[in-house]
Amino acid sequence: MDSPKIDRTDSTPLWEQVAAEIRRAIADGEAKPGERMPLAKDLATVLGVNRNTVLRALRELRDEGLLELRQGRGITVAGTAERGAVMRRVRELVAFARKHGYRPDEVIAMIEAIS
Repeated sequence: MDSPKIDRTDSTPLWEQVAAEIRRAIADGEAKPGERMPLAKDLATVLGVNRNTVLRALRELRDEGLLELRQGRGITVAGTAERGAVMRRVRELVAFARKHGYRPDEVIAMIEAIS
C-alpha cells in the first residue's frame, strides 16, 4: 500500500481506517483479486497499529467479500471494491428487512420477483 493514511487524531476507529486503506488499495488496483496480501503482523507494522486492529479490519473485509482468510494459507484478495460495496448494501437490506419482520428467504423472493 502506498503511503497509508492512519490518523490517530481522527475519531474514526483505527480498525475502520485500516479497512478503508485496504479497500482503497483494492479499488486502485494495488491489490488485485487472487493476489496474496501481507501477513496481519506485517500490515500492522507498516500501518503503525496493533495486530488485533488489523485482524478486526481483515474480518470486516472478509465479511464484505473482499478478502479470503484461510488458516495456514494467508490472506487473499477475493473480490473487487464494487463487490464489497454491494455486499455492504445487501447486509443493510437484510438488517432493514429483519427489523421489519422479514426473513432472508422472503427478501430473496422479493428480489427474484423484481428480476
